[in-house]
Amino acid sequence: MNNNTFDKIILLILLITFAIHHVPSNAILANDECKFPAIFNFGDSNSDTGGLSAAFGQAGFPAGETFFHSPAGRYCDGRLVIDFIAQSLGLPYLNAFLDAVGSNFSHGANFATAGSTIRPQNTTRQQSGFSPISLNVQFHEFNDFHRRSQIFRQQGQVFKELLPKGEYFSKALYTFDIGQNDLTAGLFLNMSTDQVKDNIPDVLNQLSTVIKNIYDQGGKYFWIHNTGPIGCLPYVMERLPIKTSQVDKVGCASPFNELAQYFNKKLKEIVVLLRKELPHATFTYVDVYSVKYDLLSHATKYGFGYSLRACCGHGGKYNYNRNIGCGGKITVKGKQVLIGKSCKDPSIAINWDGVHYTEAANKWIFDRIVNGSYSDPPLSLKMACYNNID
Repeated sequence: MNNNTFDKIILLILLITFAIHHVPSNAILANDECKFPAIFNFGDSNSDTGGLSAAFGQAGFPAGETFFHSPAGRYCDGRLVIDFIAQSLGLPYLNAFLDAVGSNFSHGANFATAGSTIRPQNTTRQQSGFSPISLNVQFHEFNDFHRRSQIFRQQGQVFKELLPKGEYFSKALYTFDIGQNDLTAGLFLNMSTDQVKDNIPDVLNQLSTVIKNIYDQGGKYFWIHNTGPIGCLPYVMERLPIKTSQVDKVGCASPFNELAQYFNKKLKEIVVLLRKELPHATFTYVDVYSVKYDLLSHATKYGFGYSLRACCGHGGKYNYNRNIGCGGKITVKGKQVLIGKSCKDPSIAINWDGVHYTEAANKWIFDRIVNGSYSDPPLSLKMACYNNID
């Protein structure tokens, strides 16, 4: 072997050694899509696929009319963003943990319930409308499900078909869409926006604690939505007084949107801290606020006919009535008459019932966030197992 050849071999060895020690391991496999075998979701009505309905009564007709053609546990005319996430990953729609009838949890479970908050409320659901199944309760449900599902799965037969494999818990995508109700709960108690802001650090610390607890049980991949522009929701604008000068160009209440943006800023700071504390986990922070506000700001441009007005409801400036909501009925001559009706074409409406988005809007939102354009790091959903923060 001559000196030239020997020198080239030594150089090649040095280059390979450098690459192994200096190139992030995730970059080596950057072209491989993540294979999430399951999703475990935590949240409120933005991602509830039947939890509150199972516990407190089904969300009635016309909910579900567009896709399921009957009520399906969702406060929507059809599917939610979480449904499109599951579908995109080749997984079945998530069943609610609380829904015991006909559920299959082999590819995950949904612990979200409508009205849920991160921090437990000091009021009953009858008093405030908020769910008693706050995030800490959702974690307890997950903890119990994780432990007991494996005990029962070992018995084989139907349990093996309906419950997730043990390895799925460390390979699953853990999704979070919660926090909106923590803001509105304070506002509805007549707290000022500054008073609500003062509570946000404690609220987010509780979120951080739950995420760390899930990590301790093997969870590694976290997909976290920030909260949307609550000042554009009819149930907020109808209930909370604002001055004309506080209405923005879209028609939304600026003080409440600024509160949501403050929450999101602090949420992002928490995600940054979690990345440092849990370096073996991956965190994708998704800016849903910007996507939703863009949609509301340019509704006509994007093919929607309604911006702030609810599709399903009765009366009022926004077709929203707190006392007679979507699906609401009144008694006329001894008979129940539906007056909280759906609009003629939900496919061009953004808001479904004054609180939630339509399937059409949810699909539009999903299509914008799935490719990573609104994510930090800017990785698509199917690459969310990679930590690109270097």
